[in-house]
Amino acid sequence: MRRAIKLIRAVSVVAVALLIVGTVVDARGQSKNAKRVAEATKEAQKAAQVFTEIMNINDKAIPQSLLDKSEAIAIFPGVIKAGFILGGRAGDGVICRRVKGGWSAPAFFNLAGGSVGLQIGASKTDFVLLFMNEDALNGLLKDKFEIGGEGSVAAGPVGRSASASTDVLLKAGIISYSRSKGAFAGLEIKGVVISPDNDDNLAVYGKKSNEILSPARPWTLAQMPADVRIVPRTLARYSVRR
Repeated sequence: MRRAIKLIRAVSVVAVALLIVGTVVDARGQSKNAKRVAEATKEAQKAAQVFTEIMNINDKAIPQSLLDKSEAIAIFPGVIKAGFILGGRAGDGVICRRVKGGWSAPAFFNLAGGSVGLQIGASKTDFVLLFMNEDALNGLLKDKFEIGGEGSVAAGPVGRSASASTDVLLKAGIISYSRSKGAFAGLEIKGVVISPDNDDNLAVYGKKSNEILSPARPWTLAQMPADVRIVPRTLARYSVRR
């Protein structure tokens, strides 16, 4: 009987210890997830701010005709020069695809590598990429997508009334822009790799980027987490298809 009692007590102690360990691990996991959500929210807010500032530049904004033709828009604020030189992670951003009456929830992506022309001398650069057709959009559903490799790219014209009818622009799958030290211009970029940041996507949505941007996934603002709605709302101020 005594042995049985001792055994029961020993098992109880182990069970309690495991419960405590599990609770601590779960708390740490929730804390880490909350931190990721907070960082992703800040990223979404920065992206919305950058796009608003660019579109409010007098006579230097993205042409309306190009904006209205785009199928998805990527915004990478504050990409750091050292990331390109060293080939490491250069910057974080968001991508929204067009949906009926607006834009999808923003999926979180990383941008790294490649040549950025004259802008390589800048410490930080904001990038806006317009994905102009379904092929370019489908590239975003892969694990990684190389601009200038799998996706053709052209430097975009500036000015709301600028012509978007040149052969280069009509054939390009991606139109690229950059802003550095206050100057906004089209920029041809090659070898830049865009890959999903699914740690952030899973933390915010419980879904990976290909699920968030899937054409089969309809979105309304009410279906999105409140903290990231600022991005599709911002894009909708400048371009909406009915």
